[in-house]
Amino acid sequence: MKIGSKIRNAREDLDLRQIDVASQIPMNQSSYSKIERDEQEPNLDQLRKICQILRLNPSQLLSLEEYPEAEEKDRQFAEEVKELYKKYYEKQS
Repeated sequence: MKIGSKIRNAREDLDLRQIDVASQIPMNQSSYSKIERDEQEPNLDQLRKICQILRLNPSQLLSLEEYPEAEEKDRQFAEEVKELYKKYYEKQS
């Protein structure tokens, strides 16, 4: 499952509309919709806020192990984001 699908499923599980999540990030609903459709990648701050709003674990969200076709650079990027999240944001929780 792609990141956008995981985000959409989590949002729907919480009975939130796209506009509800987008306004809390803040960003416009159109841009947020692109994230859920995997047409746009969130920046690190947006990703952090999405995870907080939807109660998602970023490590699970960014897991590429289930994608054997993922390129090494994608795996490396995901690992770097996980480490940044741990370093800067898990201490605040």
